[in-house]
Amino acid sequence: MISRVADHCFWFGRYLERTESTARVLAVTSNLALDAELTLEQCWLPVIIVAGEKEQFFERHGEESAGWSDSVPRYMTWEEDNLTSILRSVAAVRENARSIREVLSLEAWETTNELYLWMSSPDARAEYDKDRYAFYRHIRRQVQLCLGLLRSTMLHDTPLHFIWLGVMLERVGQTARVLDVHHHAFTHLPERQEVVETALWLSLLRACSGYEPFMKRNQGKVTGAAVAAFLIFERDFPRSIGYCLDAATDRFFKYIRPLDQPALPGAASAARLEALAVYLRTRPTASESLDENIHALLTHVVDETAAVCNGLSAEMFSYSAALPEDPREPASEPVTIPPAPRPTQTQSS
Repeated sequence: MISRVADHCFWFGRYLERTESTARVLAVTSNLALDAELTLEQCWLPVIIVAGEKEQFFERHGEESAGWSDSVPRYMTWEEDNLTSILRSVAAVRENARSIREVLSLEAWETTNELYLWMSSPDARAEYDKDRYAFYRHIRRQVQLCLGLLRSTMLHDTPLHFIWLGVMLERVGQTARVLDVHHHAFTHLPERQEVVETALWLSLLRACSGYEPFMKRNQGKVTGAAVAAFLIFERDFPRSIGYCLDAATDRFFKYIRPLDQPALPGAASAARLEALAVYLRTRPTASESLDENIHALLTHVVDETAAVCNGLSAEMFSYSAALPEDPREPASEPVTIPPAPRPTQTQSS
């Protein structure tokens, strides 16, 4: 496979996963803003922080906009100047798919193109204004349909391996970012109440499609430590960091760069990916072992995942120049959500 095709396959997978993840987070946060006893800023500010768009959002719309009910979701859905918006991600999915049309199955291409055309149509705007939950559900289902078609209608050879490597590495970064920002925000809210705190942890699980799997693995009180341990270490859950790292490592070393072929490009990226997988496997997995170092753990995962992706671009996709940093990387210090007084009944509604 030539490097250009491998590059488009890799980014096709990454943008597919990014589209679904953003739609899921926006849908869950919309429900949280209606149900939880939190201000709109406490609900929506983490969303733009996870996307790495805090400074750009404040510059374009003002800091006070984070407390408006429709400002952040519209920015993360329709903003053409926002490289992480759903509109831009879907366009990138379609453009990468068009560039590798010869290796994609017809069914996967049609599904990708249908999602792009729908997002560009008045019907999508009308659905967004009429039923926000149905709008995001449609996007998630189209992406999930495409992911299923890729695995069931394509040859399981090099193109699919690069697509799925992109999906898994993007999912590692997305889960780590969402967990890092929300875990810190939820554990530092003023006037913490057990009922509200439980609702917040459950919303985080729903954002990662982990509510039912978590309940099947855990009984008793829902705590931040238990949720974090599940999303990091549960290797039977396909959206956990541990599962995705294992899947990416297995696919990379079995099909893309086998260990018995050291002459192939990508040696530095291979070593970094393996070191990250070993790092996570050697961490204490019990929820009671997680402490304040959880931010350092998640930041390390995000930084190393980004470094692996950049390394692959330089070593295997023929990018000679250093790539710009991913704008979604978290800050080196934990994120602080501005405290606010407990909202009144009128504000909650």
